[in-house]
Amino acid sequence: MEHACATSKENIYFRCRKKAAKYNEKLSSRESAAELLGVSSSTLANYELGLTKMVPPDAVVMMADLYKAPELKCYYCANDCPIGQGTPIPTTINSIELATVKIIKAFSPEAAEDAKNQLVNIAADGKISSDELPTLEGVLNYLDSIAQTIGELRLTCQKAISVGGENE
Repeated sequence: MEHACATSKENIYFRCRKKAAKYNEKLSSRESAAELLGVSSSTLANYELGLTKMVPPDAVVMMADLYKAPELKCYYCANDCPIGQGTPIPTTINSIELATVKIIKAFSPEAAEDAKNQLVNIAADGKISSDELPTLEGVLNYLDSIAQTIGELRLTCQKAISVGGENE
């Protein structure tokens, strides 16, 4: 079964375990990782092969902690949790350089000023009219992109802190 998963590298649970194996050799085998997680190796295989419809949240938290992969929690919240779906939850670990550039771009004075002016114009009369809804959606999209970018920077930094400064 390990071979089947190795050819299916798109599974985040598998990828994170394999990355974690670089600093913890016990995570290089599914059997050892399963033992550390307190699940059977077949259960872990089902998670890694995508055969489990929804990985239990407590298992995701344990994997995220053991693998030093905070992105697993975010992935779960963004993709599997019905409450988190549709909210700007980061799932990507970037380099610190890319995260920094994205945050500077997100806070460009022109974009912020434009969003501020649009929001003030909408709020000026104390109500949101139907003709203002498209503009309001644009402002919310801008704010969501900022939240996403901040979350990506936070995730990148959390990952670097958890693995002692090494970040891929």
